[in-house]
Amino acid sequence: MHRLQDLIRLHRQGEGSRVIARQLRMGRDTIRHYLRALREAELLDGKADELPELELLQRALAEQLPSRPMPQQVSTLEDWREVIAVMHGRNAGPRAIFDRLRLEHPDFPGSLSAVKRLCARLSRERGVSPDEVAIPVETEAGHIAQVDFSYVGKLYDPDQGVLRKCWLFLMTLGHSRHMYCQLVFDQKVETWIRLHVEAFEYFGGVPRVIVPDNLKAAVVRAAFAVDDEPVIHRTYRELARHYGFQIDPTPPRSPEKKGKVESNAKYVKGNFLAPREPSDVVRTRVELQLWVREIAGRRIHGTTGRRPLEVFEAEERAALVPLPASRYDLVVWKRAQLHRDCHVQIDGGFYSAPWKLVGNHLWARCTKQSVTLYHSDERLWVHPRVPRGKRSTIEAHLPEGRRDLRHRGATHWLERAKAIGPETLLLVEEVFASDDVLSRLRPVQAIVSHLANFPPERAEAAAKRARHFGSRSYVALRNILRQGLDREPLVQESRRWSQGSRFARHPHDFKKENQETLYGNTR
Repeated sequence: MHRLQDLIRLHRQGEGSRVIARQLRMGRDTIRHYLRALREAELLDGKADELPELELLQRALAEQLPSRPMPQQVSTLEDWREVIAVMHGRNAGPRAIFDRLRLEHPDFPGSLSAVKRLCARLSRERGVSPDEVAIPVETEAGHIAQVDFSYVGKLYDPDQGVLRKCWLFLMTLGHSRHMYCQLVFDQKVETWIRLHVEAFEYFGGVPRVIVPDNLKAAVVRAAFAVDDEPVIHRTYRELARHYGFQIDPTPPRSPEKKGKVESNAKYVKGNFLAPREPSDVVRTRVELQLWVREIAGRRIHGTTGRRPLEVFEAEERAALVPLPASRYDLVVWKRAQLHRDCHVQIDGGFYSAPWKLVGNHLWARCTKQSVTLYHSDERLWVHPRVPRGKRSTIEAHLPEGRRDLRHRGATHWLERAKAIGPETLLLVEEVFASDDVLSRLRPVQAIVSHLANFPPERAEAAAKRARHFGSRSYVALRNILRQGLDREPLVQESRRWSQGSRFARHPHDFKKENQETLYGNTR
């Protein structure tokens, strides 16, 4: 219609069809065709500066030049229209539809181009669905921030001396579009939490709602339906409680619903990183912070038409939730299985839990100072942090009767024997010294563990009786206590077999008499 207005203006100025065709880039036959229709509608004559309105031109041409229907071309796939429409309704692309029809129907006559044309026609006939309409969200100051990681390639890590994969962390405030950026080498939950704390301190406050992506450090299980509930990482929940914000995870496969941070990620990579050669990450981090303040913060934003840093200082900073009195002490929740040795492994250290839970998965609340174990929301124990490869073991967590077996050193068992009494210590020393080749640790473990179950006076008497008769076995000591012989007086002078005596008895007779004295007459 605008070109037709120019056509009327040039005609009223007295220009010929040749000049009009050259200026408007129209054919002379087309010009004569429109001039005839405009003359019949009485719109051609008049002053050059008083042109008819666009709506009047459109109605006049509709009356004088009714549109002629174009000849309808019948698709070669018209017989397959319903089948293709069903697959197209499931959001299958033309290539996927073509491959399936070609594989399952050898008589399929169409080409990929024909499938593409039919799919385009189906899309036009279907029209735009409500879900395809983008709704701009007006964000109040201090209300929402969007966060995300974005891969930026490799940067040099001076600590390890190698090039490493690097990610850009971004937190963008929804109202002002002001952002916090940082470059990191991993996406661990500890890094995720630390960057949130740094961002809050950088802004000087906390947004009321955080919109994260569905990475595992934030969302353990995403919500794939409206009535489904996402499972938030316990560490992230604890951070939210400390700073007083709510978490609103982005729906899966919907990056457009956190478009502010996605747009900023493209801007950072295109404006800041693209002109620079990969270099030291420490230097790049310093340059990034300067760029955010001087370039990104002071640019005219394409959507708001304002400078993000100025809007932040004027409107959004005061609207943020104030920072809490204490800085967040990093707490990380980890899920670990209790192994057969009654320990879970956390960051290379080993921490015990009750043996009856072996095979179950426990939750560990980890701080720099402690590891607290939970099972079914019940707190089991609080362990102090141990270095990598070390163990924190609570005796009560191990099975009774077997917990002492973990001590494999002679010193431990000598100290336990000494705690019972001097006779027990002498007996243990004799057992250890009874064989210079074979280890006597197992008999000592059995003897000391058994004597520890009795009062010290009975244990000492039993050890003294065993030593008196030269018996250093666990069975002999057990029989003494079982039959109560520790309460019987010892024979002061025992007849012993002397190798040099002329009338010495046979050793078997001496052994029998000794056993009767030690164990009692069983007849």
